[in-house]
Amino acid sequence: MFVVGGSDDGEGSCLSVHVFDKYTGKWLVPTILGTKPLPCKGHSAVLLNNDRILVLKQDALPDDCTWFLEVDTPFVRDQKKILETEVVAWSKGVKGDGLKPVVISGPSGVGKGTLISKLMNEFSHTFGFSRCILDIDVQGARSVKASSLDVMSIFICPPSYEDLEKRLRARGTETEEQVQKRLRNATAELEQGKSSGLFDHILVNDDLETSYQNLKTILGLNESSDASNQTSTEGVEFSTFQSLTEKDQKVLIHYNGSALESKTLFVLDVSSLKGGAPGRTRGLKVSAIDPFTYGAKGMLGNNNDIYC
Repeated sequence: MFVVGGSDDGEGSCLSVHVFDKYTGKWLVPTILGTKPLPCKGHSAVLLNNDRILVLKQDALPDDCTWFLEVDTPFVRDQKKILETEVVAWSKGVKGDGLKPVVISGPSGVGKGTLISKLMNEFSHTFGFSRCILDIDVQGARSVKASSLDVMSIFICPPSYEDLEKRLRARGTETEEQVQKRLRNATAELEQGKSSGLFDHILVNDDLETSYQNLKTILGLNESSDASNQTSTEGVEFSTFQSLTEKDQKVLIHYNGSALESKTLFVLDVSSLKGGAPGRTRGLKVSAIDPFTYGAKGMLGNNNDIYC
């Protein structure tokens, strides 16, 4: 049994989680992983697939109202083994496919840092608040791809090995021994990055500006507005609902009063969720329905509500 409530510290810093141990008859405070949601005026929750709890915050901004508390997902089970204690993990829900975290890899001297700096300067809001970008080596990228994170991976490579050596020497910041070490590492990274199928995209950095424009195209970015690239969760704000009902991986939001008296109801389709802790949960679909449709009536007959 899980209870999601106010903050443990009494200062409202984040929502608290308590777990009831049926064997000892005691309440436990688990280790909580992931970014924790801030408290709100109220919230409702419903269990999904016996492995996560959907928490819908009332009177929250549209991009902060939907959260998932993972209690028995593969990620949580792995962390329980590692930490040898009770573990839960928070993950923010994102409408639609959202923006995947970006992994950029490539040998030293290929220009990764310059390309990332240009992205951060032009799209500071996107990569500063709503999207994560990681600059890691090939082995790190392999570890990320093997985890539960659903990422977009990009490998940056030089037009030739000779060109890479020229760039490394032109920096003039390393000894000959260090240059030779970087070149040896680059040989292995280029072989793995270009032939293993590890990366979703391979980008040849021949000309910086051309490569940067190609990188923006891969990431679905444009030059018109930074705001246009933010995660799309706007348009639906859940304010005064009372409870949630789940049936067939669809969650019906019950509002104050009789749900059948409302002219419009909202349904959250959670059948195509992707990602999850320690990142975001994407694939959430939101739709408005007529309360007298067959689907809504069928869901209103379900009594498996959970109040929190």
